[in-house]
Amino acid sequence: MVKGEFEGNALPFWKDLSEEERAKISRETTVNRYGKGEHIHQNGECTGVIFIRSGCVRVYLLSDEGRDVTLYRLYAGDVCVLSAPCVLRTIMFEVFVDAEEPSVCYQIGGAAFSQAAEQNLKLKVFACETALDRFSEVMWVMQQILFMKTDRRLAVFLWNEMMRTESELIPLTQEQIAKYMNSAREVVSRVLKYFAGEQIVEAGRKGVRILDKERLKQIAYS
Repeated sequence: MVKGEFEGNALPFWKDLSEEERAKISRETTVNRYGKGEHIHQNGECTGVIFIRSGCVRVYLLSDEGRDVTLYRLYAGDVCVLSAPCVLRTIMFEVFVDAEEPSVCYQIGGAAFSQAAEQNLKLKVFACETALDRFSEVMWVMQQILFMKTDRRLAVFLWNEMMRTESELIPLTQEQIAKYMNSAREVVSRVLKYFAGEQIVEAGRKGVRILDKERLKQIAYS
């Protein structure tokens, strides 16, 4: 982890803060650079609110047996509030956050953010809406795990990645896809082989290339 420079105007709520609030947030914010695989937040901590300046981080649950469940990934411009249970005291479960690739994160001290949110309605609304959005993502993940067949889950994942990156090539390994889908690599490999046989995708060393978008979308959302 390496320190960096703070640019307040990068924060999505910066424009809604008073000069006094900006000064306090600035004092209580650290800018950290993480390498791939580094832990950013662990269970039992109040790391504070995390703003992803660049890179990608994974938010997940971890069981006592060591099995993890990916909840979602965050990218440049996203904010993680589940890393600050001291801010949102109604959070009933705790998460882990790791860097999935070299990332720069602003970590805003929980006490400073909480105090500012109590005095600034717009900031409080931002925090609550962000938490609500993340909980919606968590519920969607649980719905997929509990009720969707693997072929549909994989189709949904590949479609969403294609839309997010605006590229027909998904540069992820089968192991990474399995991790993000909360599945086993062998299962993902089997479904990808089926998709390839149907000429929906092409799997190779560089990742998975989408060949038939309409068919993939049909499997995902029909």
